[in-house]
Amino acid sequence: MPLDVNNVAATLMAEHGNRVQYRPFAAACGIASVTDAYAVQREHVRQQMQARNTNAVGYKIGITTKRMQAMCGIDSPVAGVVLADRVHASGTRLRTSGYGRMGLEFEIAVRLKRDLSPEGGVPPLVHVAAAVDAVAPAIEIIDDRNADYGALDALSLIADNAWNAGIVLGNFVEAWPDLPSIEGIASVDGKAIDRGFGRDVLGHPFYAVAWLARHLTEQGGGLRTGDIVMTGSVVTTKFPDRPMAYRFDVNGLGLVDVTIES
Repeated sequence: MPLDVNNVAATLMAEHGNRVQYRPFAAACGIASVTDAYAVQREHVRQQMQARNTNAVGYKIGITTKRMQAMCGIDSPVAGVVLADRVHASGTRLRTSGYGRMGLEFEIAVRLKRDLSPEGGVPPLVHVAAAVDAVAPAIEIIDDRNADYGALDALSLIADNAWNAGIVLGNFVEAWPDLPSIEGIASVDGKAIDRGFGRDVLGHPFYAVAWLARHLTEQGGGLRTGDIVMTGSVVTTKFPDRPMAYRFDVNGLGLVDVTIES
């Protein structure tokens, strides 16, 4: 069937609002390419911004580690847009009842101090580093609406804004350690449950930023001064099933925490 971008985006809005279980939809809706999928994503984001009177403040990059690729059955990164009304400070309290199914991902976030719109391919790591203002530990909130991870497809995931439902940010630091070597430890109610390293994210979190910069440039955009970029989870997604206190400690960066309520 021919792709109707507006209609697909409106359907996604309704399904999120009604907590409808997620099912792959790209093929049935005529989404035949990555270009189609990001076209739907842009319209979906536009409709969200209009409905909630908010704006975009950055991006998330998903599926940047081998563990997340194995979990999702998708072998390349995907991007989504982060909206201002879903940015939370460390220590926030969130209710699972506001989501189809909440998931938490534990990441390194960066903030840009200058535009990064490369021409002719992926920008060198040194160019990315020069564009980064500060780095922070962060938790991404996703809403997978009880998806079956054995049946995911990249095009549907992209169109649904890569499931981004917000972010929780720790303090940004302007002097950061060697990012590939830093260890991040995720804990719940004071007990460590998983850990990963900066190098798990495509070898270096800044490589994820470089990938995103090229992706946005190919779509006629680019990373802009002040943008926040979530570089991808160093551990697999965690799904709160009761009131819990989550914390993510990153060596040399600090910590970020969020309390989950029913």
